[in-house]
Amino acid sequence: MIVILFRILLFAAILFILYSAYTFFTNPKRKLDIARKNKDFYVIDEEDNVKKNFVMTYKGVLFEGEKYLGATEQSFDVVTITVWTTEPSSLRGISKEDLFFLEKEILIRYPNAKIEWKHPIKHLLH
Repeated sequence: MIVILFRILLFAAILFILYSAYTFFTNPKRKLDIARKNKDFYVIDEEDNVKKNFVMTYKGVLFEGEKYLGATEQSFDVVTITVWTTEPSSLRGISKEDLFFLEKEILIRYPNAKIEWKHPIKHLLH
């Protein structure tokens, strides 16, 4: 009886370890951190959830965007997106072309949106 109970507990422990490993490797924040370290482009966004901000990284810089819902000619959609970075010192080396690339990627997801950049990024674009 004890052997069977031990086997059941061992099997449950193995399942728990496999589940924990799966959730660790598929965690989007982990993928974002890897992309940031590798200076790749990566976006975490729930397009269906307007209340939740999106996070993206490009060339090692972490950007965050806030979505605002509004009326378009056809329906209600995201009409304004405000983008900023929490670490302005990491913007070193970012050019206008890089920001235009980010705008293009945002507009692919939200074609009706107007993108507003916060300080200090907006000073580079104006």
